[in-house]
Amino acid sequence: MNDPIAFFITWPTYGTWLPGDPRGWVQYRNGWQLPDPDRALDCRITMTDDACRLGEAARRVVENQIAETCRHRGWTLFAVNCRSTHLHVIIGAADTDPGRIRRDLKSWCTRRLKECVDPDREQWWAERGSIRWIFGDDNLETAILYVRDAQDRKDRDR
Repeated sequence: MNDPIAFFITWPTYGTWLPGDPRGWVQYRNGWQLPDPDRALDCRITMTDDACRLGEAARRVVENQIAETCRHRGWTLFAVNCRSTHLHVIIGAADTDPGRIRRDLKSWCTRRLKECVDPDREQWWAERGSIRWIFGDDNLETAILYVRDAQDRKDRDR
């Protein structure tokens, strides 16, 4: 199989999509799971910080830091869209583990958010996130359009 031309990486902010969530949820290494109210309650009880919702200024800090990290690492940033409860990014980074990409981005964004937004907050992001491999220019274009435009259209396209 050919190597991917990019990675579509998504991760939620801390506490905004917990295991057991009424929308369903993804269990690490076990895939999509149905809602589980008891599990969701257990997770809410064990949270060590309030759920993180990013305001407009924090979202810009994140997007700027993503661009800076990509420049520094030599990765191609195709698209980034930081929302109040999650982040989407599409990056081209040949011969780089996508898990490392996600860890680096989350780590640098956390540092910058602590500097610029709230030095006392400890939990900014959920533990993991989603990584999708993108093969082919058509798939890349579709993913870029989704990240740049579809997030703002969700409620209007019904």
